[in-house]
Amino acid sequence: FCLMAVPGKVAAFRLPPLPTVGEIIKLFRLKAQKQLSQNFLLDLRLTDKIVRQAGELKNAHVCEVGPGPGGITRSILSAGVEQLLLIEKDARFIPGLQMLSEAAPGKVRIVHGDILTYKMEKAFPKHLKKNWEDEPPDIHIIGNLPFSVSTPLIIKWLENVSKKDGPFIYGRTQMTLTFQKEVAERLTANPGGKQRSRLSIMSQHLCTVENCFVIPGQAFVPKPEVDVAVVRFTPLVQPKIQQPFELVEKVVQSVFQFRRKYCFRGIETLFPESGRLKRTEQLMMTANVDPTLRPFQLSMSQFRNLCNTYRKMCDEDPGLFVYNYREELRQKKLMRNLQKSTSQRNQTEEEDQL
Repeated sequence: FCLMAVPGKVAAFRLPPLPTVGEIIKLFRLKAQKQLSQNFLLDLRLTDKIVRQAGELKNAHVCEVGPGPGGITRSILSAGVEQLLLIEKDARFIPGLQMLSEAAPGKVRIVHGDILTYKMEKAFPKHLKKNWEDEPPDIHIIGNLPFSVSTPLIIKWLENVSKKDGPFIYGRTQMTLTFQKEVAERLTANPGGKQRSRLSIMSQHLCTVENCFVIPGQAFVPKPEVDVAVVRFTPLVQPKIQQPFELVEKVVQSVFQFRRKYCFRGIETLFPESGRLKRTEQLMMTANVDPTLRPFQLSMSQFRNLCNTYRKMCDEDPGLFVYNYREELRQKKLMRNLQKSTSQRNQTEEEDQL
């Protein structure tokens, strides 16, 4: 690589001439696999635009998730990063990424692994760590995520934000990621919006979430049936709901379990059948939440009140948090089936005696 001196400007990093991303795909006979929901972005103007959303990357440390044939990778390197960590699950892409690594000596580290299981606590140098209250560290996570991975991955990372571990052991690490347009709308939906969902609450109570721009499906190869949106996350210094991640997730999941019904219907599922109605009324009155609101109408402060009140109820009854509504339903179904088979067996025995 070479450092090109530009009059009046800081010298910028330039990659040497390389095969285009399209040529790399042909050279290594790469084909997007439908079962892995892979879609390649070949337009470098768009990959540059994605990378610009991450902010100033000069001398930053970046982790790119699922670089594939390396379109976004080139844009990240052109932004003048100090170090780039590439985590790629599909071994077919490694040779093409190694070609990029050789074009930028000392800048690129390639890991052949799964981002869902990769330990990011040691991914970056210790000296980059910042206190949580400080400005975000000079670390960024960027990725054009496969649709099949995007939701479980962001939930995993939100849990990491809540616990300040994983990639957030370094401070309030920022993320710039792609999602299906519909998922991006859920992540950023406001109270009352038709896309308001569990994802809206779980992401917005922990991060500032920005829907940056939409990329039309035809920009990708192969063309997905949906458009794609670029979303940027910056962890908040103080979460809007100051309760453990698991408790917030349980309350939010319960509320949205019956999305089209009144919110008390979902809240009921937090409690065992015996005493369910009384405890549901107690929770909603103490939290000052109107039981006839729909789940998507609830504000963040109302979710905070519900979580805080539910926490007090769990503290008073330690067995409450482990209660599982679906498990109770399953046990009831098993009992009904058992009683039915016992009744049928008794009836058969009586008929035999007759």
